[in-house]
Amino acid sequence: MLAVDREDTTDTVLDDSATVVDPVVRRGRRPGFGRHLWLLTWPKVAAIALTLLLWQVVVWTGWREEFVLPSPPTVFARLGELVAEGTVTDAILITMRRALIGYSIALVIGLAVGAVVVSSKIARSAVGSMITGLQTMPSIAWFPLAIVLFKLSEGAITFVVVLGAAPSIANGLISGVDHVPPILRRAGRAMGAGRWATFRHVVLPASMPSFVSGLKQGWSFAWRSLMAGELLVTLGVFSVGFLLTQYRQVNDYPAMIAIMIVVLTIGIVIDGVLFAALDRWVRHRHGLTSD
Repeated sequence: MLAVDREDTTDTVLDDSATVVDPVVRRGRRPGFGRHLWLLTWPKVAAIALTLLLWQVVVWTGWREEFVLPSPPTVFARLGELVAEGTVTDAILITMRRALIGYSIALVIGLAVGAVVVSSKIARSAVGSMITGLQTMPSIAWFPLAIVLFKLSEGAITFVVVLGAAPSIANGLISGVDHVPPILRRAGRAMGAGRWATFRHVVLPASMPSFVSGLKQGWSFAWRSLMAGELLVTLGVFSVGFLLTQYRQVNDYPAMIAIMIVVLTIGIVIDGVLFAALDRWVRHRHGLTSD
């Protein structure tokens, strides 16, 4: 019986050691930088290629005249002309300046409102549901009031951008704080931290994953609000939204679709570079990655 028990023990130890060594072996076979980059980019490249192919197929079917729905080569050739002229670059700078100003104001307001709501039961009861209601309102619904208050000005655009983004940012902070496990709060108090120290060093770091999601959602609302604002409030400034309206009015549809591609590209780059890097950093800090 003793011999059998020892064999069983030996088998168990060998199985455990194999389980421990196997991930190490697999890590040693990780692809190099070039292959890793290719594995990350080829799905995106394939998706873009498939989209362009479908677009071209629709053009070939003759569903719409080609001057109304131009082919991808025509649109990208027109985009190259606009870039060479500097029109697109100047428009992007104007639009991104507006986006940065509006989103920064929304970030400050969202953080302040979210912090008040999570720290006060009275504030939560008073305005908690209102924040969600504001978040669900379409951006376009704010423009009549914005134009009445600020006329046709930069203030009207900024007003709508802020109202589009701030509720999402506030809700991201509120949701993150609400989902912090109570055991972390108790651990902070057990270590002698006061209310503010617990909130600063325990609750806020633990709520960061949800807060980053709120930041991303806030940016998406801000970007959509800004595009709507620039389409309605042109001000004669050659912004991205102004170019969209101008090219539609003069029936330059290749240029119009080219600007639409610019809008899409900016949104993808901001989300895929800035917020993706922030999200990876937060997940790494919280041990939510396998690296």
